[in-house]
Amino acid sequence: MESHRIVSHEQWIAARTALLAKEKEFTRARDRLSQERRELPWVRVDKPYVFDGPDGKVTLGDLFAGRSQLIVYHFMFAPDWEEGCKSCSFWADNFERGVVHLTARDVTLVAVSRAPLSKLDAFKRRMGWTFTWVSSAGNDFNFDYHVSFTPQDLAQETTYNYHTAKRSMAELPGISVFYQDAAGAVFHTYSCYARGLDMMNAAYHYLDLVPKGRDESGPHKMAWVRYRDSYGG
Repeated sequence: MESHRIVSHEQWIAARTALLAKEKEFTRARDRLSQERRELPWVRVDKPYVFDGPDGKVTLGDLFAGRSQLIVYHFMFAPDWEEGCKSCSFWADNFERGVVHLTARDVTLVAVSRAPLSKLDAFKRRMGWTFTWVSSAGNDFNFDYHVSFTPQDLAQETTYNYHTAKRSMAELPGISVFYQDAAGAVFHTYSCYARGLDMMNAAYHYLDLVPKGRDESGPHKMAWVRYRDSYGG
């Protein structure tokens, strides 16, 4: 960083203006991609998923809470874990305060994990989160949307992020989107995984603006991430 190129203000403006043209093209390309995403075909969800929620049993349709659009964050929290995933917690910190704004745009956002509701509630209180978090411990939801894997799955190649490979982790992150029509039918419209989740983490986009960037290297790029109450001074 100490050897970074230093220029005059006029030279900086010229370089910044050139980069702005590339940023604008990226924005236009992103808008086109977002439109293509919205135009994807849908799949009707006929499986009767029932979750454990704060107020009792709820169906996938109930999770919409009267709105037509539902975003599900597949939060990594296996039944035998005592804490949720640190990386998923990083993402949850980013969407926690956005839920109210999504609600105003006919969108409900919830988190779903396989851990029992008692563990989810305890961890939620510790983190100070307010979003709805339900347990899929009693159904196949996480398995059907390819974010959880049985020991039998891991003994062979499994599908994650639309790619089949041998994996070692029984829980992985993702986001799935659903639509509910006026008759109550539910449709799966979109899912993303792995780096597809990047655009939902505002903190990472701020890091992309600073000179050091994300400053991640090595095989475990997110090793620096801690729970929000564990960074210390």
